Amino acid sequence: MKNRKLISACLLGVKCCYDGKSKPCPRAINLFKQGRVIPVCPEQLGGLSTPRIPSEIKGGNGDKVLRGKARVISKKGIDVTENFAKGAREALKIAKLFDVKEFIAKSKSPSCGLGKTYDGTFSNTLVRGDGVTVALFKKNRIKVKTENDL
Repeated sequence: MKNRKLISACLLGVKCCYDGKSKPCPRAINLFKQGRVIPVCPEQLGGLSTPRIPSEIKGGNGDKVLRGKARVISKKGIDVTENFAKGAREALKIAKLFDVKEFIAKSKSPSCGLGKTYDGTFSNTLVRGDGVTVALFKKNRIKVKTENDL
C-alpha cells in the first residue's frame, strides 16, 4: 500500500514501553487495521530490553544528542545515548526502505517526543525539544506528528 506511515509500536498496544506496558490509541489501531502504518520501537531497535530502566535526555534535546552535545541517561545513571542513536538510525532505515514520509510518534518520549521531552531530572518536568528519533526524522524530511494529532 502506498503512503504508509511509521508509528510508535506502543500506540498499537505492543508492550514495548520502558515499564513493559503499552499506550494503545484507538485511532492508531484503526490505521493499523487498514494496513496504513508500520510499527517500530526505536528503543528496542537500539538494543534496549523491555522492560527497561526509564531514561531521559540530559543537557538538551534529540538534536543535541545526535550532535554529541547531550546524553540520554537512565534513572540509574547509565548512559544509553548510543542505544537511542542506533534505534533512531534503524528506524530511519525502515522508513527509507518503505519510502515512508510520515511518522506518528508517542509524545514526550526521549525517542519519539515531538516538541517536548522530559528534562533529564526524572521529576516529570517537560522542556522544549524533540526526542532522538524525531530529531533524526526531521533532518531527513520525514513529517512527524503524535497520537494527539490523529
